[in-house]
Amino acid sequence: PTSPWLTAPKAALSALRKVRGKSAYRAHAGACTWLNGVYWVRILRKVPGGVLIENLHDVGKIKVDKVQCAVERDLLYPLLRGRDVRRWRAEPLAHIILAQDPQTRKGIPEAEMRRRCPKTYAYLKRFEKQLRERSGYRKYFDPRDPFYSMYNVGPYTMAPWKVVWREQSTRFQVSVVGAQSGTQPALPDHKLMLVPCNGHRNEAHYLCAALGSSPAVFVVASYVLQTSTSTHVLEHVGVPQYKARDPVHRQLG
Repeated sequence: PTSPWLTAPKAALSALRKVRGKSAYRAHAGACTWLNGVYWVRILRKVPGGVLIENLHDVGKIKVDKVQCAVERDLLYPLLRGRDVRRWRAEPLAHIILAQDPQTRKGIPEAEMRRRCPKTYAYLKRFEKQLRERSGYRKYFDPRDPFYSMYNVGPYTMAPWKVVWREQSTRFQVSVVGAQSGTQPALPDHKLMLVPCNGHRNEAHYLCAALGSSPAVFVVASYVLQTSTSTHVLEHVGVPQYKARDPVHRQLG
């Protein structure tokens, strides 16, 4: 009685019923910083001991000071934004500083940050006042937690292979993003939904093919608003678990 309405031509409903159902997969929202201008950066060039970065100071609702400085490479990850995702294609065009422990769901302890990545810590320290004033930080963290803690970062965030889609889009568009050999995994931002695929490229492409198929796209278009294509998609599109021995699954992957 409380499920979403499904609006479609009568002739299509019987076909849609075969697609509808709960998926074997679970989706998550991407990383949320509440102050993108600090965490989102572009790499300008290599320098001794790291790279020279410039923050994307004018993105988001809250603008911050423009800074160029050297940081260690360790905590820099390719950043995947909504604008970087199209049907069947996802290409990160910037980077994000992830000073976060995905297991504890809090920022890396400050003492460890100062020891491991002193340049990155010094950069973040410049914005400590603004970072502590973030609404999400005040709501979800203790003042004793590292001031650069982020939200929606867990083990799933670090999966090398992910299926992603945009929360806001005129059409449900799905793509695969995978880590190239020897590189950091790409991290989706909070405007993207992600499904970790346990490090398997074939499984990611299988799931992407199933979700991007015409029947699945039709189901999503039949019940969601274009501005809220969130994690609930997998509650209504019944994609089964990938099986490597299934010839159809292998062909899609």
